[in-house]
Amino acid sequence: MPLAVCVLGLSVFALGTSEFMITGLLPGMAADLNVGIPEAGLLISAFAIGMVVGAPLLAIATLRVPRRATLMGLLVVFGLSHIVGALGSGYALLFATRVVSAVACAGFWAVAAATAVALVPAGRRGRALAILVGGLTVANIAGVPAGTFLGQHAGWRAAFWAVTALTVIALIGVFALVPETQNGAKTEIATELRLYRGGRFWLALGVIALAQAMIFATFSYLAPLLTDVAGLPEGWVPGVLSLFGLGALLGITAGGRLADAKPFLTLYGGLALALLALILLAVSGPATPLAIVAVFLFGVAGFGVNPALNVRAFAVAGNAPTLVGASTTAAFNVGNTVGPWLGGESIDAGLGYPSVAWVSVGLGVATMLALTFAAGVQRTDDTRLVREPVTQ
Repeated sequence: MPLAVCVLGLSVFALGTSEFMITGLLPGMAADLNVGIPEAGLLISAFAIGMVVGAPLLAIATLRVPRRATLMGLLVVFGLSHIVGALGSGYALLFATRVVSAVACAGFWAVAAATAVALVPAGRRGRALAILVGGLTVANIAGVPAGTFLGQHAGWRAAFWAVTALTVIALIGVFALVPETQNGAKTEIATELRLYRGGRFWLALGVIALAQAMIFATFSYLAPLLTDVAGLPEGWVPGVLSLFGLGALLGITAGGRLADAKPFLTLYGGLALALLALILLAVSGPATPLAIVAVFLFGVAGFGVNPALNVRAFAVAGNAPTLVGASTTAAFNVGNTVGPWLGGESIDAGLGYPSVAWVSVGLGVATMLALTFAAGVQRTDDTRLVREPVTQ
């Protein structure tokens, strides 16, 4: 695997740490900014919205700019937004910096995915994309806990400075090791925009959003599910969440190797294992060991499908590598937003914490159905192409 792809994965580690560390910093940020926890929590929503809206818009705006220059420029914006956030004193300013950093993060994801795909043969796309997503997984295993620890002991602003330092390292790595993969002047916006005319591509995005919602409807509430239902001591929660992260890393590694050759088989197998893990979580009750095993399997399966989801989107997209990266980024973040909302609605309805696992089961079944429909459409299209005569 080219070293440049690993550098892009390191960059995603920095971006992912910033995206998710806010969860652990909320109490300190709320107290420092003199706002309530719900208001501070909107900083997470601001980032998600910035990712959904910013990815396609920024991808279109930078289509004619060489990719490496775009990557470096977005890292600069991302780093500066964290400096402004760390130095600022008001909630409104911090909210604005989260939106700006999210837009830069979304744009980087889109261009980095297109760059990684361009750096490897077609048969290794899954592995290259798995390394990018692996950066996000490692961020959840190491970066987010470290940022939370730093915020608890040195203040939330220290965590922002740490992300800035990681961004500088990523910037140096991109400058030194990522080659230019495309002459931006040759890129036609109209060519990339044709991507959105295809129903197969929208199906691929729908499967991504459903699968991601399945994961985050339960993952967002794992801590109370483990303590209040499974009876896990509160001090054990970080360790079990790290076990989820380890499972996710293993899943991405295996999924990246399988996705190129057997994308549909990888997706069906991963979704089936995820459904099994979710059902175990829903029915485990006070059986703590069973719940812990289910969490690990959920991490393996939930993130094991990620490379195949990306590979499917790139395979359907054709000649629109930048916008497909932007669109998949938006789709993943739609799932990140909708999943926790649906899980929260089930809790608010008085159905208890186990209900979030059943919500995820429902989303998983919907993902299976959408995937089956997408597979049927592909078979129909492939058959028609074989039967239609070639005209001059």
